[in-house]
Amino acid sequence: MKYTEEELIQKLKTFLALPNETEWVEFKEAKLNYDFEKIGKYFSALSNEANLKGKDYGWLIFGVNKVHHIVGSEYRRNRADLDHLKHEISEHTSNHISFTEIHELIFDEGRVIMFQIPPALPGSPTAWKGHYFGREGESLVPLNLQKLDNIRSPNIPDWSAQIIPEADLIDLDSAAIAKARLEYKVKHPSKAEEVDRWDNITYLNKAKVTIQGKITNSAILLLGKEESEHFLSPAVAKMTWILKNNKGIEQDYEHFGPPFLLNVTKLFAKVRNLRYRYMPDGTLFPIEITRYDSWVIREALHNCIVHQDYSKRGRISVVETPDNLIFTNVGSFIPGSVEAVIEMDSPPEIYRNPFLANAMVNLNMIDTIGGGIKKMFVLQKQRLFPMPDYDLAEPTRVVVKIFGEILDENYTKILIEKTDLDLSSVILLDKVQKKIKISKDEHSHLKKLELVEGRYPNIYITSTVASLTNLRAQYIKNLGFDNDHYKKMIVTFVEKYKSASRKDIDDLLMDKLSDVLDDNQKKNKIRNIISAMKREGKIINRGSRKKPKWVLLIKRHTLDEV
Repeated sequence: MKYTEEELIQKLKTFLALPNETEWVEFKEAKLNYDFEKIGKYFSALSNEANLKGKDYGWLIFGVNKVHHIVGSEYRRNRADLDHLKHEISEHTSNHISFTEIHELIFDEGRVIMFQIPPALPGSPTAWKGHYFGREGESLVPLNLQKLDNIRSPNIPDWSAQIIPEADLIDLDSAAIAKARLEYKVKHPSKAEEVDRWDNITYLNKAKVTIQGKITNSAILLLGKEESEHFLSPAVAKMTWILKNNKGIEQDYEHFGPPFLLNVTKLFAKVRNLRYRYMPDGTLFPIEITRYDSWVIREALHNCIVHQDYSKRGRISVVETPDNLIFTNVGSFIPGSVEAVIEMDSPPEIYRNPFLANAMVNLNMIDTIGGGIKKMFVLQKQRLFPMPDYDLAEPTRVVVKIFGEILDENYTKILIEKTDLDLSSVILLDKVQKKIKISKDEHSHLKKLELVEGRYPNIYITSTVASLTNLRAQYIKNLGFDNDHYKKMIVTFVEKYKSASRKDIDDLLMDKLSDVLDDNQKKNKIRNIISAMKREGKIINRGSRKKPKWVLLIKRHTLDEV
């Protein structure tokens, strides 16, 4: 949650009126400086206590003395240094979490700094350098075992597994069930014949969408009829697509409710996945590609569904702008940090909706291997586009931005040239192009790879990579051109030489096709291109089947066309 200055002042007044410091609020004078280690320990303690007390945040406040009078603090007067504290803290906390925000308030008595600390994630206490801290009254102490267990084993029922006594099979959509059966067969091909012999209740039990024939919240969410949404109240089961122009003005929108299994496809169809053309400097060979990878869009949307905190009564939203897609779901990011997910590349230990997650696995919507987020990053790298942005500033929601355009041409050129660059280095390089501050060690790593220039922290991506000719050649090896480009080459050849044999066309195109294809695949692609041109009425064979002689087809206009 983001607070206005007035809201922060009112909150500070409330804290100052407390008879003494609570476990989740701590005041410090910090007139000139404050020990970094103690800040880290207080971060751990206040985060854990906020979780245990059910608070939205913990607070560490500088510039206030023990008797709750404002005395002012000169700690890190430079705003850039103050903001960098977020990164410094995240390097030593579990899940790499950090301050949600650092606020500065100026009073006649002096400057007050309010550090907004997210609560520990459910099931995952916040550690500082591997140690857990808590509070006993006003004292900073190691987190005791009882509190540790309370955070690790929260008594939170699985909303997605709750049974709806009033609901029955008739409240599920028959088309959604049919689609679910097909997807189950894809996920479990060895059971395909067996599935056909199951009645609907047996199938839904086997797919773990229902429990002993009883309808669950997950069943209504994924397979329910549109009018069955009321069974989930007060939870909200809605996905919203919003289209905005380049000025942020809303142009169109549409809401989608149950059955999510079918309606994710309808929402996906609303996204205008236009083609994006990028031309490296000094070349006549454009890179043309769709703005978004279909798999990435579906993965981001399915992640919103499985990780949504439906008890918060919020909507899942997909905002489409001319340059990007923004996915938002309500609820904290349980793994803590995206870097941790990518590094572990394994299933999370805790799911917000474990029953729903299991059902979506069986319906082929998500995978249990835990590699979905990492694959999104890999696909963006392969497409030469910026990495996905995960905005976790608010502990009550997750915002993911998928970019549909190039931000820095030098970033793209490096990805074209250095195809073996590891993902972690690409993620760091992506931060540089987005002007996100990286650590000195991370800068040194990129410097050794000769990927960045400038004096830290004012660094930028190097422009002295391979020659443009090499970039073009490397691009052809990686991606090739689209079919229209090859068709134009054939037409140009036939216009010049009046006709073309199959060998002529092979010689023309074989070395232009992507090196990802072997020779047989290249020949098949050429055959398909020729067949398409024949169907489109662009060329015709004036020779034999074995020895074709392709010439341009001259269209004869009718009198009505003249």
